[in-house]
Amino acid sequence: MVLQQPHSLPIPPLESGDRLTRAEFERRYEATPEKFKAELIEGVVYVASPVRVFHGTPHAALITWLGVYWTATPGVSAADNTTTRLDMDNEPQPDALLRIEMGGTSTISEDGYIEGAPELIAEIATSSAAIDLGAKQNAYRRNGVQEYLVWQTFENRLSWFRLQAEEFVLIEPDADGIIRSSVFPGLWLAVPALLEGRMMEVLSVLQAGIADPVHQAFVQRLTSPNLE
Repeated sequence: MVLQQPHSLPIPPLESGDRLTRAEFERRYEATPEKFKAELIEGVVYVASPVRVFHGTPHAALITWLGVYWTATPGVSAADNTTTRLDMDNEPQPDALLRIEMGGTSTISEDGYIEGAPELIAEIATSSAAIDLGAKQNAYRRNGVQEYLVWQTFENRLSWFRLQAEEFVLIEPDADGIIRSSVFPGLWLAVPALLEGRMMEVLSVLQAGIADPVHQAFVQRLTSPNLE
């Protein structure tokens, strides 16, 4: 008599609302199709909806803005929709992020994921607005993300939060409509121009920030960490 080996059980699909450990979330995620997107936020799975232009175009604008800064700032890296292991209950895929490569608050794992909190995270909030300004915002705050940008596309409103005394504080643009990052010197954002789609103006203001001496000093610190 030959004993038959039991067939391995199929891996269950990820579904919104599932409560999973991070290890189980990753196991199921690895079995999903290539373009599938899901996040683990406070131990709960959120499966992303199909991406419409209301999300895709603002996303492209933010990536363009951050990408120009990245190319001008050695020692800083940007990422788009990259899995980030914040803690045991949170594994989001931020729409965009900036991180300091050496001596920052995040690292790259051996299997190629970001571990820890990037210094700056940006999210496009359409149907996900309640998550981005609720559970996800709390997870980012608790894990020490220093600056958090949320672009609510239906309201066409951008909120820039800065971590102060373990709380996210909303930062208002100055009289010229500009917000300047406190973590990434020279990262300047012309908020009204961004919301109105005037990307040449957005990039012009950013170039002024990149040309500012504070940005040049920041690059020098990143590329010469032992320099007093």
